[in-house]
Amino acid sequence: MSKSLVVEGASYLVTGGAGFIGSNLTESLLAGGAKVRVLDDFSSGKHENLEPFRDRFELIEGTITDPETCRVATAGIDYVLHQAAVPSVAKSLEDPFSSHEAGATGTLNVLLAARDNGCRRVVVAGSSSAYGDTPVLPKHESMTPSPLSPYAVSKLAGEQYSRIFPELFGLGTVILRYFNVFGPRQDPNSLYSAVIPLFIRHALDEEPPFINGDGEQTRDFTYIDNVVQANLKACTADGPGVLGGVFNVGCGERISINRLWTEITRIVGVDLPARHREPRPGDVRDSLADITGISQRLGYDPAVGLEEGLEKTLAWFRAARPTGDGAALV
Repeated sequence: MSKSLVVEGASYLVTGGAGFIGSNLTESLLAGGAKVRVLDDFSSGKHENLEPFRDRFELIEGTITDPETCRVATAGIDYVLHQAAVPSVAKSLEDPFSSHEAGATGTLNVLLAARDNGCRRVVVAGSSSAYGDTPVLPKHESMTPSPLSPYAVSKLAGEQYSRIFPELFGLGTVILRYFNVFGPRQDPNSLYSAVIPLFIRHALDEEPPFINGDGEQTRDFTYIDNVVQANLKACTADGPGVLGGVFNVGCGERISINRLWTEITRIVGVDLPARHREPRPGDVRDSLADITGISQRLGYDPAVGLEEGLEKTLAWFRAARPTGDGAALV
């Protein structure tokens, strides 16, 4: 990531900084010379995600659901990159309250603490799940939200709080609605794993995965570097509609889950048909981002496409994958 996207001399807080997206943001900020603080309760984030650069940032182990922790974490901070959440539709069906507490209450805690501590801006991680299963494609930010899961509802609630803060409380905010993000450090072993790391694990193990439903559902996948770019540009973008604005973060291209599995097996070099099972409750059928708004107002330009992103992700998983003697495959 270009150092020019990091504000010289600025301090950044990454909530959920030990997670997949948060740790990649942390690494990029450090590479750009930023002063970084991470807040994480390690309920889903991992210490090993931060280990390669652990001695270069300040870590606060705590939760965004605690207002005092948020107050301490935002003190002396210029820019907050708010990534902390309970990141799973499936998990939110099992435990709706935890999703609500993190997505709605936790986000409000972060916003209030940032306001009280005079932070310049809070960039809030939203979710494309806010659109629900509306048939209109691509999804554009002016569409009426129609969330289908507690996770989606909680993320939308956090967005709505964020939207009112610039006008009512004088705190700059930008909301980024992530479409399906993938890349290094995404956990393939969780019960709630995203599809790409799960597929890569199955392909490397030569074990056919289960695909929910007929597999013809489509998603707009975007590589993690694109998401990092969006976050850093959101910190400093200005102009009409930026503060309090909601912006899609995707690539503007979609692929079916069946084709995704075929592409991953091609890159890995295996020939392995997938198995199918019943559709999962709360999942949307099709998803595609309209990225006109973020391109025009934030200068966003997704530099890494799906194929390149898959190859980079596979290379990382191969290198990180343990062998029988505990060594990594290279």
